Amino acid sequence: MLSAAERVVKLAGKAIAEFDMIRPGDRIAVGLSGGKDSLALLHALLALQARAPVAFTLAAFTIQQGKFLGPLDGLRAHLAGLGVPWEVTEDKPALRLAREGVPHGCDICSRYRRRAVYETARKLHCNVIAFGHTADDFAEAMLRNLVYTGRVKPLPPVVMSSRNEFRLIRPLLYVKEEWTRERAQAALFPVVPCACSLKESTRQGIRAFLRQASGENPHLYGNIIAAGVRFWRAAGMNAENAKDAG
Repeated sequence: MLSAAERVVKLAGKAIAEFDMIRPGDRIAVGLSGGKDSLALLHALLALQARAPVAFTLAAFTIQQGKFLGPLDGLRAHLAGLGVPWEVTEDKPALRLAREGVPHGCDICSRYRRRAVYETARKLHCNVIAFGHTADDFAEAMLRNLVYTGRVKPLPPVVMSSRNEFRLIRPLLYVKEEWTRERAQAALFPVVPCACSLKESTRQGIRAFLRQASGENPHLYGNIIAAGVRFWRAAGMNAENAKDAG
């Protein structure tokens, strides 16, 4: 039986190959949110880098929006031990909102964060940006968009930035969150929680529903992801013509 680490690497490799996420000479900026998923992704990419048939390099970054519930010292030491370059970027507009206590929603933070992500990737001289969205995130996004917008809108596995500057990839497409949790616990990852995780939200309600339903149907996540991928492909999407909203 595969360990959590082996399973994450295997399934990340499957997604990368299936969607042509990584190509020779790529320099990949891995977005570290402080959570278990993004750290599991970084470790999986390091494992794949050692044995992949194509050569690529890695860097990491974290966007500071004033919401971490602890210091980043443990993460800094962890990255130094791995020998991975790490850039921390202060998202000044978001920090100002947090400092002044201005009410704002996820859409504002997301827009500010996207701009900071692109600026940091440029600074790191990267052409690819990797995010740690898991199978849970993909299923949740599919259901949320269907229920609240009336549209079938899957989270794209791979997409180009609006100006064709970066390829954005999500290699944990087939990886369930329970496996990244097990991976993080086994390896004692220096997880730094975010205040957003404590908020009641629509996302949490949908995620709770999916987890309850998956207890009755163990294929639920796989079925939703497969449907999203079929729709994505039927729409003629690929790494070259799919565009990020930002």
